[in-house]
Formats: sequence, C-alpha cells, structure tokens
Amino acid sequence: MGLFSEIKEDFSNVYQNDPAIQSRTDFLFNYPGVWAIVWYRIAHRLYRKGFKRLSRMMMGINMLLTNIDIHPAARIGRRVFIDHGFGVVIGETTIIEEDVIIYQGVTLGGVSLDIGKRHPTIRNGAVIGAGAKVLGDITIGSYAKVGANSVVVRDVSECSTAIGIPAHVIEKGRDKDQFSHNKLPDINKELFEYLIKRVAVIEHALMKENKEILDEDIKLEHIYESFLKAMKN
Repeated sequence: MGLFSEIKEDFSNVYQNDPAIQSRTDFLFNYPGVWAIVWYRIAHRLYRKGFKRLSRMMMGINMLLTNIDIHPAARIGRRVFIDHGFGVVIGETTIIEEDVIIYQGVTLGGVSLDIGKRHPTIRNGAVIGAGAKVLGDITIGSYAKVGANSVVVRDVSECSTAIGIPAHVIEKGRDKDQFSHNKLPDINKELFEYLIKRVAVIEHALMKENKEILDEDIKLEHIYESFLKAMKN
C-alpha cells in the first residue's frame, strides 16, 4: 500500500473511531494523534531508506508540535488511532499491527539497554487505555485490552482484559465494545473489603472467648485516639 493511501486511510479512520468529530476544522486542530501518525509514516520511509538523521529530526519537530514521541524505526500498521495522544511514547523496536487504539499518556517502552527487540508488540485490534505503561519485549494479543494506568510487564493473551500494577488478566473473551471502562472491577477495593470482613470475624471470635484480649483491645483504641488527637494538634 502506498504512502498517500495509508495517510488517507488514517484520516478516514478518525471518523470511525471518534464520534466527537464534527467538522474538518476539528480534524485540523484537535487530533494531534493523527498528525503524529502522518509524520511518522513519512519519517519511517525516510528512515528505511537510510535518512536516519533527517527522520529523527522530523519526529523531533513532531514531538514539539503534538507532544507525542514516536521513534521513526517503530513499525506501525494500518488504521492505528491515537486518541487525544498527549504524552504517548512509542519506542524504537515497537511493533503495532492494524486497527489498534491507543489513548493519551501511553508508553510502549523498553526495560533493557541491549541492542535488539526491547519494546512491545501490539497485535491487531488491541486497545491500550489512558496512562498505561507496556514495558519490555512482550506481546499484547489480538483484541486484548489494557486498563487505564496499568503497568504491563508480561504477555497479555488475545481477547483478554488486563489491569493493575503489575497488570494481570481479569477477564477473557472478546467484548463487542472497544473499551468498556465501566465494566472493569475494582480489584483493590474488593481485596480490602475481604480483609476488613475477615479481620472483623477473627476479632469477634477472639474477644468472645478471651476477656484479656478484649481489655487489651480497648487500651489500644485509647492509645490510637490519643495519637489522632496529637496529630491534629
């Protein structure tokens, strides 16, 4: 596929992935992610032809204009959409296949200084949520989803959802929605609720059987209350 055909497809892709677009004026001023991809497509071809310094300069200027840092050596497929885009970083050996959506603040980075493949591979149709960090030579499977602000350091299987720090898979199966943020469970909240209920059950059992423990607990409560008062003063 030719360069201009790819760029035309990138422009058309905006209308398919963002219902907020109202006019060509919006497109011109409010889609830095698209313009970053366009500059990348040109710079990438120059890079492959040996004009590495020129391509790096082009992407440096692009970074100043869009606040999106894409290394020209990265491999980005067709219809990749960077939504909003501010703060996105795509490293040198990153491979992004087709129909991928990347939200603002995403880093596709490396964890090694060794020469060779050290950045992620993002398969077809994957969605990377805002602020997510995908680090190292790992693979995000086709149609997988990475939750916002997650830190991914291991492979994510296809058609699955990964969240957390470090990220872990919480759900498998392809969802027809691109990214159902409202369906992501709050794992930390559920864990804390379990721990609180578990501790309450154990306390109740101990206090019922041992009056000395109950007296000691009351003393600790007084000490804690005194500490809180001292902190407020």
